[in-house]
Amino acid sequence: MQAASRATAVSFVQAAAAASLRSADPATLQTLSGQTMGTTWSVRLVNAAFAPLAPVRSAIEAALATVVAQMSHWEPGSDLSRFNRAAPGTRHRLAPEFFTVLQAACAWAQASGGALDPTIGPLVDAWGFGAHGTPHVPDAAQRRAAAALVGFGRLELDAATRSALQPGGVGLNLSGIAKGFAVDHVHRCLQALGFADVLVEVGGELRASGARPGGAPWRVAVADPADGPPRALALADSAIATSGDRWHAFEHADRRYAHTLDPRTGEPVRHGLASVTVLHADCMQADALATVITVLGPHEGMAFAERHGLAALVCERTARGPVWAATAAFRAQVPWA
Repeated sequence: MQAASRATAVSFVQAAAAASLRSADPATLQTLSGQTMGTTWSVRLVNAAFAPLAPVRSAIEAALATVVAQMSHWEPGSDLSRFNRAAPGTRHRLAPEFFTVLQAACAWAQASGGALDPTIGPLVDAWGFGAHGTPHVPDAAQRRAAAALVGFGRLELDAATRSALQPGGVGLNLSGIAKGFAVDHVHRCLQALGFADVLVEVGGELRASGARPGGAPWRVAVADPADGPPRALALADSAIATSGDRWHAFEHADRRYAHTLDPRTGEPVRHGLASVTVLHADCMQADALATVITVLGPHEGMAFAERHGLAALVCERTARGPVWAATAAFRAQVPWA
């Protein structure tokens, strides 16, 4: 989500890798799990050679630790936190992973008219959604001061030197994209170790490659737009991510405030979009796009998704109950949507 809540809105996509183990699963289908980024991770992999899992776990944890060390706004010693504290006018060479995520965030920020903005950190803190904060409604002066510091165009990225300018006061927050990148990063790590058939999940965002033992596809549960029981979706060499405020919101003065902030207004989104699910080849892109559509809302967001050929499923809260909509690309992959 755009706001920096440690808890993750796992609304429409349920990984439940450990919980989904079945007695009929062969011994070669193995599961590892743990905690990271204030949430959980799990990996299911086909280990036909029964390679020792301890080195695999270490590699996974190292990959996740790299993302935290570079991009966490919760860790004061992370690369991102140091950049946020840097002096005005200084240019900083970034680690390859950090630069990749920041560059992708800026690209979608440009394409969406600022619906996703990696410099949203000051607004996140002003609303109490950041590290050690308590969600609250800031006064108008605080909102204006924070909004004045937001603007992805101020970063001046340089791909040749893999660097970014800190113009002063820029506070990066990559919570709308970094978790998806973490999934991709772990997926690449497992491929480098020789595992071709894997399902990776971090906080409800998933990426799959290959198949289960025997050739059956990896399957994840996706909510039925008709509000029936969740249905199984085959995930073949692709990723899925979700975003929304179904669980993350607070009440103040008889108004519900979502944890998803709109960088363009400086306030939480006010539309009724409860959740967004996006299918994409890369989880980083799916994560970012779910955030973009969530901020844009049910109408502008779906128009954006159709215009870019995205596979997206959204749920809007209305007076007559939840209303579901799916893009043409999503319906092509999920016939019941």
